Amino acid sequence: MSSQKKISYKKSGVDIAKGEKLVEKIKPIAKATFRKEVINEIGGFSSLMSIPKKYKNPVLVSSTDGVGTKIEIAEMMKNHTTIGIDLVAMCVNDLITSGAEPLFFLDYLVTDKININKSKEIISGIANGCKESNCSLIGGETAEHPKNFLKGKYDLAGFSVGIIEKENLKKEKLRSGDILVGLKSSGLHSNGFSLVRELIKLKKISLNSKFGSSSLGKTLLKPTKLYVNEILQLSNKVKIKNMAHITGGGLIGNLERIVPKNYSFEVSSKDLFFFHKKLFSHLMEKSGLTDIEMLKTFNCGYGMVIIIGQGDLKKTIINLNKLKQKFRVLGKVTRKIEESKIKFI
Repeated sequence: MSSQKKISYKKSGVDIAKGEKLVEKIKPIAKATFRKEVINEIGGFSSLMSIPKKYKNPVLVSSTDGVGTKIEIAEMMKNHTTIGIDLVAMCVNDLITSGAEPLFFLDYLVTDKININKSKEIISGIANGCKESNCSLIGGETAEHPKNFLKGKYDLAGFSVGIIEKENLKKEKLRSGDILVGLKSSGLHSNGFSLVRELIKLKKISLNSKFGSSSLGKTLLKPTKLYVNEILQLSNKVKIKNMAHITGGGLIGNLERIVPKNYSFEVSSKDLFFFHKKLFSHLMEKSGLTDIEMLKTFNCGYGMVIIIGQGDLKKTIINLNKLKQKFRVLGKVTRKIEESKIKFI
């Protein structure tokens, strides 16, 4: 008889029973996010959802993203309660730039070994983000990759699907004089954290150090602002011509993505860093970055920029105030004279 030692799936690092236990714990968390159109229960091989009846000629819109190295700050702070909100926000904030209403969300959580309490914290955050966005968490995957991840580490990704009437897909052309309105961010959101982590390491900065009325770590972990409700409600009142979700590439990079040919954006320098000035000044001082480098890395206080016609400015201001969404008029659309797409004045 062979004396070879028996190797089980569990001994190789994958605990199926623990995975099943986690699924049972997250079922009620996910179910609390369900819209009436959801057909399936959590735990099947696929997820099902019917098209809301109010749509006559629907087009599905999708977006996928991750949280990136902000996860490392969550690990250092031993706080994983809000990182799931960041994940949802990174996806649905992209989704709504097309004017779509988010319908459902799926996540992918991968780790070396399932930690039920940590996983539950993460997924509860995802559910909270979905509830705020009226988006159903209808499925996902939690995977164990033993020996491929450092002990206790994880990565997180997800995708969302939304819906829009086909006739509403056509965007109105931008014209000279159209207005750029910047919507306040909640902080860094989920971008620039590779630079932040390098600063923390090189400058030996403590995340527990006092920063304003909180600590630096808690300030950095503040979850990404979800703009779904504000954008959907505002778009019922005014014509939003275009939008830029300010993510990787900072304020400059994401505005450049929506500048039409033969046009430029004139942006007011005095309004840059207006929100969260202390945070961005702190990062600039510690890193030695110039204003332009900061604007190419961080949102610099604006998580979303919308473009409206001049005639809609007053109505936009009234409605954003009603929605308690803080903002600044950042600039305007002009005919292109120089090579640069973004001109600071």
